[in-house]
Amino acid sequence: MLNRLPFNEELRSAVGVPHRSRLLDSSPRSRVWRVRLADGRPVVVKQITDGGDPESDADTRFAREVAGLRLAGRATGPAVAPALLATDLPSRVMVLDHVDDLGKRDDWMPGYAESLARLHALTGPADAGALPLWSGPTTADAESFLALARALDVRIPSAVPDELAALLDRLDPTPHHALLHGDPCPGNDLRTADGVCFVDFERASLGNGLMELAYFRVGFPTCWCAMSVARAPLAEVEDIYRSTWRGLTGQDVPGDLADACAGWLIQGDSLVERAHRGTADHLARVPAEDFTWGYVSARERLVHRLGVVADLTRDHDHLHAVGRLSSTLAGRLVARWPGLRPLPAHDSRPW
Repeated sequence: MLNRLPFNEELRSAVGVPHRSRLLDSSPRSRVWRVRLADGRPVVVKQITDGGDPESDADTRFAREVAGLRLAGRATGPAVAPALLATDLPSRVMVLDHVDDLGKRDDWMPGYAESLARLHALTGPADAGALPLWSGPTTADAESFLALARALDVRIPSAVPDELAALLDRLDPTPHHALLHGDPCPGNDLRTADGVCFVDFERASLGNGLMELAYFRVGFPTCWCAMSVARAPLAEVEDIYRSTWRGLTGQDVPGDLADACAGWLIQGDSLVERAHRGTADHLARVPAEDFTWGYVSARERLVHRLGVVADLTRDHDHLHAVGRLSSTLAGRLVARWPGLRPLPAHDSRPW
């Protein structure tokens, strides 16, 4: 009964009568069906469930996804998300337009970057309150990062605590109103003939788009398939994102990419899958154990992010000491655990 297609009379009246359905693989947070309607049209039915997310309840995730999809539906030209056709609030069910995915492509990142910028540019100050604000690192995260350095016997430059406090202030999402996907991972993007469509907006929020542009540099921090992007394609996708944003808004992308990367670095929850976030100080676990998510370990993710922040802050006015600490920490991790591997290359994307 749990896997029975939840399609009530209101949905039938709104979109049509289901003829055939097939339950698809999905996360513990939802059930998803591909449905063929009686008139031959394909749609997708998604029901938000109670499991798999300690950070928010099912009703909240449903409301966020519906709001995010409605905002994404503003896009002119190629869609950046499937169209939301109907909803059943009591059952937390949404019916979406079916999007044909072309499957694996080696050059997946340019289209991804363009669609990400187009998604982010859809909202502005008038949309304040339409979604929760992006939730970033906290004072507790900064303290955990400093505690990690102490646990690894790394000296903390005297300026670091003040730099981290100022970083948290600069990462305040309140002045920003970009429509953030919340989990723009490989697998949550469908490659179509017209461009990339994003799916699974359960963590949608409003904030600074640089927090998601930073995914290319810091190894896709909310994703099981962490990967490293080489310098040349990295420059290309960041140029595509910035030029697309500028073309749509008439302004340069606000904020500092180094700040965004440092924000991801100090968040221990970005070392574990969603079901384990908010359950422990995950940075504190690193000296004692190397836990794996997907095919990459926490220490490997951390070394990559430390290197990114060290590189970006060599001549940085506000994060110079944090950068020096990051460089030293990366060296200490590699020296203590020499078997740590670099993140897989972006062209090894699993699908």
